[in-house]
Amino acid sequence: MAMSSILNTEDIKKAVSAFAAPDSFDHKKFFEMVGLKSKSNDDVKKIFTVLDADNSGYIEEEELKYVLKGFAKDGRDLTDKETKAFLKAADKDGDGKIGVDEFAALVKE
Repeated sequence: MAMSSILNTEDIKKAVSAFAAPDSFDHKKFFEMVGLKSKSNDDVKKIFTVLDADNSGYIEEEELKYVLKGFAKDGRDLTDKETKAFLKAADKDGDGKIGVDEFAALVKE
């Protein structure tokens, strides 16, 4: 499934380019800019399945690195610092990965 079937392509481009510089990623601002924050829980869960590259039911730290590429092919990799901060913000149960409910809660924060 393409992100553009749920989110506006122009919003995705703007959001990805807004965080093009290393160590500039802010998940709250990003989710707002791409329009994900205002989407239904079903749509948020669909986005989660796209980001869960290995279909494990979780977004692990290695997959988080490529989250911007999940939204746009020309997105950059997150730095280790950004990846760890993103994981820490979302991983409420401390298991080292992000489940669908944790992701949905993070998006709606």
